[in-house]
Amino acid sequence: MALYSRVSGFVGLITLQNPPVNALSAAVRQGIVDMVERALGDPNVKSVVICGQNGNFCGGADIKEFGTNMSGPPLVPMIDAIEAANKPVVAAIEGSALGGGLELALGCHYRIAHSKARLGLPEVTLGLLPAAGGTQRLPRLVGVPAALNLITTGRHVTATQALQLGIVDQVTDHNAVDVAVKFSLSVAGQSLDARRISTYPCPLPSDSDALFEGVMQKVRQRAHGAIAPVACVQAVRAAATLPYSKGMEREQELMATLFTSGQARAQQYCFFAQRAVGRWRMPSGARWDTSKPRPVHKAAVIGLGTMGRGITVALAQTGLSVVAVETQEKQLMEAKQAVSGMLERGAKRHGVAPTLDRISYSQNIHAVAEVDLVIEAVFEDMALKTEVFQQLSAVCKPGTLLCTNTSALDVDKLASKMPNPELVVGMHFFAPAHVMKLLEVVYGPRSSPQAVATAMQLGKKMGKVSVAVGNCRGFVGNRMLMPYLQQAFFLLEEGATPELVDRALEEFGFPMGVFRMSDLSGLDVGWRVRKRDELVEPDMASGQSARIRQGSRYSPLGDLLCEQGRFGQKTGRGWYQYDKPGSRVARSDPWLHSFLVEYRARHGLVPRSIDQQEVLERCLYALINEGFRILEDGIAAGPEDIDVIYVFGYGWPKHRGGPMFYAGMVGLAKVLERLEHYQQAHPDVPYLQPCSLLRRLVASGSPPIHRWREAIKKRQSQL
Repeated sequence: MALYSRVSGFVGLITLQNPPVNALSAAVRQGIVDMVERALGDPNVKSVVICGQNGNFCGGADIKEFGTNMSGPPLVPMIDAIEAANKPVVAAIEGSALGGGLELALGCHYRIAHSKARLGLPEVTLGLLPAAGGTQRLPRLVGVPAALNLITTGRHVTATQALQLGIVDQVTDHNAVDVAVKFSLSVAGQSLDARRISTYPCPLPSDSDALFEGVMQKVRQRAHGAIAPVACVQAVRAAATLPYSKGMEREQELMATLFTSGQARAQQYCFFAQRAVGRWRMPSGARWDTSKPRPVHKAAVIGLGTMGRGITVALAQTGLSVVAVETQEKQLMEAKQAVSGMLERGAKRHGVAPTLDRISYSQNIHAVAEVDLVIEAVFEDMALKTEVFQQLSAVCKPGTLLCTNTSALDVDKLASKMPNPELVVGMHFFAPAHVMKLLEVVYGPRSSPQAVATAMQLGKKMGKVSVAVGNCRGFVGNRMLMPYLQQAFFLLEEGATPELVDRALEEFGFPMGVFRMSDLSGLDVGWRVRKRDELVEPDMASGQSARIRQGSRYSPLGDLLCEQGRFGQKTGRGWYQYDKPGSRVARSDPWLHSFLVEYRARHGLVPRSIDQQEVLERCLYALINEGFRILEDGIAAGPEDIDVIYVFGYGWPKHRGGPMFYAGMVGLAKVLERLEHYQQAHPDVPYLQPCSLLRRLVASGSPPIHRWREAIKKRQSQL
């Protein structure tokens, strides 16, 4: 709702009330309409100020109303009525003005923002566009190029940036409401003809056609198949080429198409899923909201390779004191330089001072004696990690949390070697650790709820999307990745090319296909792990790596490339060729194609034609099937946890909602039928056998994703 009061004798103050962000619910919209009418009808009121309760202007539409029979006044006529008012209306922006909140402010005649406020039109991140005049007013106010940038990306800007762009008229360090009240009195009685943005002409550069075509091309490349960014460009083009009323009609048409789309449903599902996993639920069903996280003022990072450096930067940017330990002097010097560079670049990007003084470096592990939490980031080797943890347990003060940045190793096995196993949890960061948003917090049966709560809270402070997962090889993300990767290798054996496989996955929406991504991360990383675990076995008859491992089909293609010294971009050769080592431009490699022909002939494999549909079904459904097994095993609390992990950690396209949501969209019966088909065609690949949870869901009528938990609980209660 909205409160009304008269201040300074002549100013009608309308305060939006809908905590926590004053979203524009039906009640709030009705309140605004009623209070504006009251203010405009009061002869003693000379001007109007609109603000939000508790230092926050308005976070936009109430997303909980999406998909319901929306009641209450529509936004567009409400904002039009404010703009048409015969008394000046001033928006006092504190906290945030996002989405419909910013559109409301654009309908006001003046906008005054607090210096710490943030503004933006993030609708595109929900599969929508700003449909309360945002695509029509903003380009008239700030110009087409700036409006396109803000609307197609959904990015937020600071109050200072908003002032430079022309979105707001004034920025203040004082109370924005007080400043707005005083300002509104100073402009009372003045003509408002020049303050109604909808009447502005839309400034266009001379080469407007080239501008829109260039932006559209970039947007399509960045969108990876998402339709909302494309619709945003079309709506802004309408603002530039049509009268305001016609542009508004076009905005509404485009919004109607988006609003009912599967992509919008997927992106809104992601929005809620991200918040659900942040509520810290264990796969076992237990929650630890009541377990108070320990305060962490000082943290340590052990091992300053690529991951350790990124984790150090992420911790320092959070405001913690960090002790960074690396025993090798050369590595320590290189790490110091690299970390300083990352912090300086990050500070420049965000317009703040770098936090270099928060980090102290040491070659001695005793330097961590007084920290509250340690994150170990040494090489992925159980013996080495165990040795480091035993040293830490001897050096650290009592109660220090010991976290391991492992991507696959057994956290419980590591904890079992410690005198205080309840203090051990996994914190699986994703590279680059200071950029990637996902954090898998891994707990074993010995991990205390307080330790997990502390790791989750620290992840949140670092700006990560933290997801609690159970302990098994590969946890959630990497465990699901293995069948996905293996299917891609099998497709090459059967006649596909890296180009075909990658094209299918990239057209689906992944930023990179399997083989381009493998070249980027380095083929040798997994090869070394497989050799260490003795999973690379020579076939004595052929002198090549075996194609059958532990009774199941196995593709040695990646191992064979590594034996040739083809490690990907770093060596200039991998699944593709590159102009020089380190180059990012992947080119088709005739050598690789000849190698595949020879490999198939040597193993009696007859190549066949493979289409993109088969690529998608085999790679994605194998991954999804493993996701159902993870749910059945209790490694993830629910399908939302898996989807958040894949969207934020593995490049799954947000407009497809995550692998488990996508399975529901495709139809669980269809996924089951195709898995059965491929399992019959490839009986030597056990993981294609459909999971019993999937079968049970299909048998019960394929319930919507929010009801899967009932079937999961029923299954776990029988174990």
